[in-house]
Amino acid sequence: MEKGLLSSVVENLASEQQVICEVAHGSPEYWATVGLRNLILRQPLGLEFTEEEREADKKFHHFASYLGGRLAGCLVLCPREGGDVQMRQVAVVAELQGQGVGTALVEYSEAWARQAGYRRMILHARDTAVAFYEKLGYSKVGEQFVEISIPHWEMEKRLIYIFFCPTSRAKCSKERS
Repeated sequence: MEKGLLSSVVENLASEQQVICEVAHGSPEYWATVGLRNLILRQPLGLEFTEEEREADKKFHHFASYLGGRLAGCLVLCPREGGDVQMRQVAVVAELQGQGVGTALVEYSEAWARQAGYRRMILHARDTAVAFYEKLGYSKVGEQFVEISIPHWEMEKRLIYIFFCPTSRAKCSKERS
C-alpha cells in the first residue's frame, strides 16, 4: 500500500469510534485475533501457535478492539490463583500503534477484571513495552528474564485495594481506576 494512502486509511480509522468487546473462543472474531497475534507477536520471532496453545485458549477471556468495523487490536486475560489475572498477547495493528488502541484495550480489560472480582493484573512485558505499561500504572516485579528468546519483565497493577476501617475494624475495599 502506498505511504500516502496508508496514512489516509490510518487517519480515517483513528477518527472512528473504538468498540471493545469480549469475543467467543472459536468464533470468526476469535480466529481474527489469533491471526493478529500471530502477525504482530509470533511471526517476527519465527514462531507459530501450537495446537496446545490454541487448546489452552479455551480457558481464557479474549478481547478485541474494532475501529470502523475492522479489527484494530486484541488481548487475552488468563485467570490465575489468589485473585490475580494475567494479561497476555496484547497486539495492535502495526499502523495503529501509538494511536490509543492499546491503552483503551488495557483500560477496558482492567475494568472488566475489577468487575469480575480480580484484585491484581499481572503480565510479562517485552522490554520494548515496559514504558507503555508504566504509563498505565504498572510496576516491574523482580529481575528481567528471557521468554520466547527476548527480554521480559514481570509487571503488576493492583486493581482493588483493601483497607481496614479504624472505627469498625471492618474491611473496606476501594477500586482504583
